[in-house]
Amino acid sequence: MQADGGAAPAALVGNEGLSALADLVHNIGPIAIFVLVLLLLASLYSWTVILGKVSSFRRATKDSRKFVRSFRKATRLLDVAAVSGEYSASPLAQVFDDVYETYKRQTGGSGPPVNLAAIERTAQTASSEAVTHMERRMPWLATIASASPFVGLFGTVMGIVDAFHGLGQAGTATLRAVAPGISEALITTAAGLFVAVPALVAYNHFTARIRVFAAAIDDFCRELLNSLEEIPVRAAQPQRPPGAEIPREVERGFYK
Repeated sequence: MQADGGAAPAALVGNEGLSALADLVHNIGPIAIFVLVLLLLASLYSWTVILGKVSSFRRATKDSRKFVRSFRKATRLLDVAAVSGEYSASPLAQVFDDVYETYKRQTGGSGPPVNLAAIERTAQTASSEAVTHMERRMPWLATIASASPFVGLFGTVMGIVDAFHGLGQAGTATLRAVAPGISEALITTAAGLFVAVPALVAYNHFTARIRVFAAAIDDFCRELLNSLEEIPVRAAQPQRPPGAEIPREVERGFYK
């Protein structure tokens, strides 16, 4: 009996809370409705960006790991270029494709590079483009995170103004008369925070992930340029007998 008696008041309180929330939403003013619709659209767009970034970053991480393993196992640039298309989501593969195109224009696909400085500039440009591509739609997350609380606050202020205006017309200066209007107005502030917090957390998380990708791209560019610089050294080395062990620094370089 005691358990049943405790459950009934809890259910009653829950129903009353839902009923009060429904009354607040039903009696809300047109300005607050406009603000809530605007915040709803902002929330839907921010979650679209968040889910899209999570998926793209996951694919980029997976493909980058596979591409780096293929890159380090190969002994020729041509071998890497043949498989780079399989890792299209990787920014490292995108950088490699641009650098390899410049290398092919200089050498035809074999031999030492003619102008290593031009290849370095291509690598820098490709790195910048890859990072910029990963930063797409990130400013929208920052904008939603920073602007949503103020949009909600605007709805609250206008709701409070409307509540006090109605109080002045009614002529009854009591808390019971003004409390419903103020509580309805505060819904927009809560909605603004509800929209802003996920966007802010996602923006900070994605910014950190992009910094990690940018550092990985820079490291890969240095590794690729080091491999290209090794080509003249390897070309001048004498032929090794069949079956002889290949030193690591020779194996890491690429030339056809």
